[in-house]
Amino acid sequence: WELLRNAVKFTPGGGRVQVSLERVNSHLEIIVSDSGQGIEPELLPHIFDRFRETETSGIRAHSGNGLGLAIVKSLVELHGGGVRAKSPGTGKGSTFTVVLPLILLHANGTNGERVHPSSSSQLGGDIDQVQNLNNVDILVVDDEPDARDLLQRLLEDHGAKVRTAGSAREALDVFSAAPPDLLISDIGMPVMDGYALIRDVRRRSRDEGGEIPAIALTAFARSEDRMRAMIAGYNLHLAKPIEPTELMVAVASLSGRTGRPRPGPSA
Repeated sequence: WELLRNAVKFTPGGGRVQVSLERVNSHLEIIVSDSGQGIEPELLPHIFDRFRETETSGIRAHSGNGLGLAIVKSLVELHGGGVRAKSPGTGKGSTFTVVLPLILLHANGTNGERVHPSSSSQLGGDIDQVQNLNNVDILVVDDEPDARDLLQRLLEDHGAKVRTAGSAREALDVFSAAPPDLLISDIGMPVMDGYALIRDVRRRSRDEGGEIPAIALTAFARSEDRMRAMIAGYNLHLAKPIEPTELMVAVASLSGRTGRPRPGPSA
């Protein structure tokens, strides 16, 4: 709201203010752009500093305490994101971009909120049996450190041995050194995405980890995205945000901890 309000405030009549939303890899980008007053080049590196906005003559003519953009930056960073500004110069408009990571897991607690019944609520005591992941060696691949850490903690809490990689290239190095028992990978990663990663894995021999079960855990949730993941070589496609219980059941099933046969790779 602060970014939109500023765009309207500093854009004269007949100008343009545009708000857009894009998904880039594992992030969402909220972009507020305008054709208005613009930002002086020397001010850009300091635009989110407290009180800095009151130092320019153009902004001083408007009411404000100089804290708005600093608060925007603080709130966005509290959600694990970032914000940036760019402008070609005075009178040439400006663009503010808020980058937010997509949530990985649904919270277990509901805090009194209404929750629709799901199959996981009917599992009862059976869930303890399928969550036994003792000594299952799992490789988690995600370019977001917070996502990797969250998955690592969740899986290790259920007995798994977890290794992590921040890119597909790092993951392939792990395979070359010592293949894991199971792979969990994001799809939308820079340079080399999750599709390219699993295709490389599937070209390897059985001893090199080419037949290990693999889960695509990704924000790409359309039916065609699921089909593409399966064709590339993943055994399962799970959309973010995911219930922790659902993830544990999927991992246990693919690792053979549910009493069912462990599946091979998809054709």
